[in-house]
Amino acid sequence: MTVYLDVIWLLNFLFDSLLLYLTALFLKRKIRIWRLAAGGFIGSMIIILAFTPISSMTNHPISKFICSILMILTVFGYKRWNYFFKGLMTLYLATFLLGGALIGAHYFIQYDSRLTTSVILSSAQGFGDPISWLFVLLGFPIAWHFSKTNIESLEMVKIQYDQIVDVSVSINGDVHIFKGLVDSGNQLYDPLSKMPVMFVSIKQQFEQVSEPIKTLANDGEAVIMGSLEIPTEWQNRLRVVPYSVVGQERQLIAAIKPDRIVISKDNDQYMCEKGLVSFTMQQLSADNAFECIVHPKMLTGSRSSKDSEKVS
Repeated sequence: MTVYLDVIWLLNFLFDSLLLYLTALFLKRKIRIWRLAAGGFIGSMIIILAFTPISSMTNHPISKFICSILMILTVFGYKRWNYFFKGLMTLYLATFLLGGALIGAHYFIQYDSRLTTSVILSSAQGFGDPISWLFVLLGFPIAWHFSKTNIESLEMVKIQYDQIVDVSVSINGDVHIFKGLVDSGNQLYDPLSKMPVMFVSIKQQFEQVSEPIKTLANDGEAVIMGSLEIPTEWQNRLRVVPYSVVGQERQLIAAIKPDRIVISKDNDQYMCEKGLVSFTMQQLSADNAFECIVHPKMLTGSRSSKDSEKVS
């Protein structure tokens, strides 16, 4: 039986190098190419040693574990225990993630009646694996890209979730609750009072809000120009704020000074004593994860625990 050892070694070298690179991407660590290649070479040496008299030792799980340790140390070095351990565990995560994706996809598209034949033929041809090398060559880059993209998406979801807060807006005795996203990019202030402005979409709560809010959200410009009127008690709260967007000329938006804004984040509540709210019908989140964009300045007010009966 002819064994294509050079092909098997080259493929394992490339795959180990890509796994180490994916590990570095997951951990946001900068690496050098020569270290990456050296780590991949150490991992691929198991294939070479498998055809030596010490093959029984190299195929042992302990030997493979020691090999993975050497790979991590070669690529990332050792700074402290936590740094090293995260690298090692992330390497195994990347390996199981891609390996599971390939095996799952392979057996999903294979007929059971051909499975035994595939095993026999692949072994007879000297490659020693029931999954065809063509499938591996094509599937590994796809699985690698899919894993990298989805991990980055999960990170963005986590970052966004960490910035989600509950917002309570009280106006004329009515209390409205929204999910808000704290956005550091929102730096809009009323130029006269210097109060921060929060944008609130009422698209999902249109039937629950009062008529003045609907009017402001549907056609705030008409209210500013005087062609539409709102009740007197609302007019006293009205502020006109200049607003600019990239690629557009400076605009004016209508904002309301509410009685109270309370922002709840984790176990804390923040009282925003000076803040404005601009209502809109525009959907701010494509997946409805939030309904308003909170100015970060609004979280600098007095803070208290949710267990407190009164906001201090």
